[in-house]
Amino acid sequence: MKTKAFRYIVRTLIIILLIILIGFLIPSNPISPIYKASIIKIDPDSFWYFPWSDQGVHKGIDIFCEKNSSVVSPISGFVYKTGNGTISGKYINILGPKWRVYYFAHLDSILINNNSLVAKGSIIGNVGNTGNALDKPTHLHLSIETLIPYFWLVDKNTLEGEKKMFYLDPTEYINFKE
Repeated sequence: MKTKAFRYIVRTLIIILLIILIGFLIPSNPISPIYKASIIKIDPDSFWYFPWSDQGVHKGIDIFCEKNSSVVSPISGFVYKTGNGTISGKYINILGPKWRVYYFAHLDSILINNNSLVAKGSIIGNVGNTGNALDKPTHLHLSIETLIPYFWLVDKNTLEGEKKMFYLDPTEYINFKE
């Protein structure tokens, strides 16, 4: 005979699994966070580049453009954190479909609030060179992190290769040509 506590635990686990599954079923199709006409250069070689100052491996890409170019949300999602860090400068984290976190750094301004929903294509900030990018050309740092590990991406032949299961190369997931 099953106890109430056991049934409660089973129901809770089923609900959690359903929430995770639903997150994977939501279509993503991310768009470029910078309008094509504003992009000067995308540095695809910056993904997993080493050495990256004293930060180890660079876990994103840099998109070079004019200062104050609009940054748009590549997906619809939940803004769970914005802030200003010494390395990142002004930054935004958005949780989107497939349990992926989109991280935007070195912004000149942030135009959205924490704990809000954002629509795909809406302007979320402007490109800058804040944080450790003060003496570098104006650019947007973009990372895509997955909360559910992609074990097949582990690369034992690369520095910090075990972390690759959590970081996705934005050039493989976003169409920058449209």
